[in-house]
Amino acid sequence: MGKAYPSLDTHLTTDIAIIGAGISGALTAYYLRNSGYSVVVVDKRHAGMGSTAASTSFLQYEIDTPMIDLAKYAGEENAVQSYELCRKAIYDIAAICKKLKPQFDFHLRPSLQYASYKKDKEELYEEYKMRKKYDFDVRWLEPEYIREHFRLDSPAAILSKDAAEVDAYLLTHALLGTFFKAGHKVYNNTGITDIEYHKRYIKLTTGTGFTIKAKKLIIACGYESQKYIPKKIADVYATYAVVTEPVNKEVLWYRSSLIWETAFPYLYFRIVTGNRILIGGKDDLFHDPDVRDGRIKRKTDMLIQAFSKKMDIPVKPDFSWAGAFAVTKDGLPYIGTIPERKNTYFALGFGGNGITFSAIAAEIICDELLGIKNENAALFSFNR
Repeated sequence: MGKAYPSLDTHLTTDIAIIGAGISGALTAYYLRNSGYSVVVVDKRHAGMGSTAASTSFLQYEIDTPMIDLAKYAGEENAVQSYELCRKAIYDIAAICKKLKPQFDFHLRPSLQYASYKKDKEELYEEYKMRKKYDFDVRWLEPEYIREHFRLDSPAAILSKDAAEVDAYLLTHALLGTFFKAGHKVYNNTGITDIEYHKRYIKLTTGTGFTIKAKKLIIACGYESQKYIPKKIADVYATYAVVTEPVNKEVLWYRSSLIWETAFPYLYFRIVTGNRILIGGKDDLFHDPDVRDGRIKRKTDMLIQAFSKKMDIPVKPDFSWAGAFAVTKDGLPYIGTIPERKNTYFALGFGGNGITFSAIAAEIICDELLGIKNENAALFSFNR
């Protein structure tokens, strides 16, 4: 279970304030723990209880926008670099998990993307060729192999070596615990209601009237961060997930691969503790919390039906939930500064790659604050 941090009950001054105690804020705080700066993390909820708690914890380098499509948006060199950074982020997170005491539960897994329909096969093959061209470790799979190893009917698939899974909520608390032990502060139930920009500092005011004066501010509160940005940068969708009752281990698939499809919105699933299967998807292309939560039962039935249609594995739902996520026009995160918010840095890891994007954001922002030029920052800037 996660640590319960107090709410802020005094005025304070710090070098850096981070709004958001989810995985994005926690990774950024972890990177800054030994920077020499004093750092404070605040969240209006309990740590890890926003979108992080709803995460299905897939770590993939594949961005929601295929590499061949991203190349059309951003250029081939930038598309490849974005994918390479996401792949690197998986192993950066693995290295962090090894350093945590005790070592954190993290598992490298393959990732299988299958063609949802016959018409998707050609484009998926073009994606495969582009990844092979740039030395990504991928294999092209035909229907017979897919059926034999994954119990899945599909006309084709790409099997990627580099993927992983980790519990985002527990990892958030492990990171914040290390950050806290390094002498920094974390406050739960501390919503920021006002931000004032002064010449020498930024003043944050909480809902209970206490203030934080900081030289630098990092905003890492997911899709809710958009209220601090004067232009729309993403659409917010609702997503749904269900975990099944335990299934017979003998019916599970090749190396516990993470599995997802080419259709959008896509169905995705993985094996979790106790031989259960986590199934996610059936997204609504809008977000209204009341409507979303009222649909959980129906969406659970739809997820089970969609899974059963594809996989030869009988399953029963055990528990389910819903969450929100943001999607940008190119599938990439927004990381860095905007002119309207002086001395403020945004760590906005949107889409299905929220955890890997968060690791990239933490490194870029930490470099910026330490005066180190990061050659990857322009890829994710607000003026790209």
